Amino acid sequence: MLIDRRGEIHNVIVGDAHRLFLPDLRRHRAGPGRFRGVRLVHTHLRGESLTQDDFTDLALLRLDAMVVIESRMDGLPGFVEWATLHPDVEEPPWTVQRRPDVHGWDDDFVALITDLEERYGQRAALQRVADGEGCITIGVALRDPDGARASLAELGRLAETAGLTVLDSQLQMRRKFDGRYVIGKGKLQQILIRAMQLGAEALVFDRELQPSQLRNIATDTELKVVDRTQLILDIFAQRARSREGKLQVELAQLRYRRPRLAVMPTAMSRLTGGIGGRGPGETKLEINRRRAGERQTRLEAQLRKLSRNRQLRRSRRQRAGLPQVALIGYTNAGKSTLLNKLTRSEVDAANVLFATLDPTSRRLRFPREREVIITDTVGFIRDLPSELVEAFRSTLEEALVAQLILHVVDASSPEMETHLSAVATTLEGLGAEDTPQMLVLNKADRLTADQRAEIQQRHGGVCVSATTGEGLAELLVELERRLFRQRQAVAARVAAPSPC
Repeated sequence: MLIDRRGEIHNVIVGDAHRLFLPDLRRHRAGPGRFRGVRLVHTHLRGESLTQDDFTDLALLRLDAMVVIESRMDGLPGFVEWATLHPDVEEPPWTVQRRPDVHGWDDDFVALITDLEERYGQRAALQRVADGEGCITIGVALRDPDGARASLAELGRLAETAGLTVLDSQLQMRRKFDGRYVIGKGKLQQILIRAMQLGAEALVFDRELQPSQLRNIATDTELKVVDRTQLILDIFAQRARSREGKLQVELAQLRYRRPRLAVMPTAMSRLTGGIGGRGPGETKLEINRRRAGERQTRLEAQLRKLSRNRQLRRSRRQRAGLPQVALIGYTNAGKSTLLNKLTRSEVDAANVLFATLDPTSRRLRFPREREVIITDTVGFIRDLPSELVEAFRSTLEEALVAQLILHVVDASSPEMETHLSAVATTLEGLGAEDTPQMLVLNKADRLTADQRAEIQQRHGGVCVSATTGEGLAELLVELERRLFRQRQAVAARVAAPSPC
């Protein structure tokens, strides 16, 4: 029976030999820091105590209490055992009490629940004030647990960049991904209980969820469900400043959401007004596939027009005979800081992921009155969403037309090899893998002399520090040699008379 605090019975439920099937409780009171306002009183066939399923239902449904009464063979009631949630962040998040006789339960239940709920509400309010919108990051490892942990740590940085507070991280080892939930259903229930304890409002998954998976997870929880692609799209929506950048982000979001609009309007509408809901706006999440397709067509046409304008500017620079250099690298490798140091500019640069979104071009003058155009591009990341690569193709084409790519890498990062591989994969997808490249090992001031020598021996490149200026003179000398001296040598060989 579901009984409210006035003692009125709302539902009488008959289960089977294994479990009860509870009705939809969404019409009952709910909210952060509040219980549902009803307690479940039931029996077990074999006289057992509260089970793990009982505790899970108590926590996920935020019931006032979960009560089990022994049903003896003579038909009379025996012991009574009940569990209530408590506001302390502990494992497990409930307390259990027991009386040998149901008639011996003389506690003031309403006073007990009112006190617990008040303490629960105070903790939830303090959590919201202290941390803002909290989340739990979730990853699944199939073979490489160390790589999965590094990816999960990066997801945490992405979440913080998007404005979330990471309250906890969960990693599950599996043989294969679960088709319905990515992680196992039992693990999902544990995470939902943990989210309730910590006051988390969102679950962030370290992979792109299929529409059916997103729907299934959102159906089982009242939390926001965000995957890696949504998170990156949201960061791009916050960072976009130019008209072209905003159009590119909106196009990428439409391409991501369009196959999801028809199958899960409820789950997607829960994302509005926060992470995953920026960009096109709330109404765009409710439009049908046809109107989304029309909007996508218009955006593609506008971006093609802007791409032609960008090509005209490139052609003017080429006619002026100015070599073009593209700064490429993993996000937060220090490309914008290096651009500022080389050209004495003031491009926005910060120690966050994707600080620069719109490409920026500046002139770089060499001592011999030679100039080049150096362009800072958007940073790359592992598993960069295909929607973003396609939408930002016109911007990323700076790497295709450049005479030289400066591949900037954070040499102090323990994930340097992974970053190099991710950038190489993205360049290959753009068709720019054959463009001449020069490796710039940035943040060398954080390395010892032996570490620098070991990295240079393994990868080559020039060690620099964009913040201190260390190594920039050597970088300019090598850059000038690559761009001008090699060109002069080729021209001299072409102009030399052929031997008789």
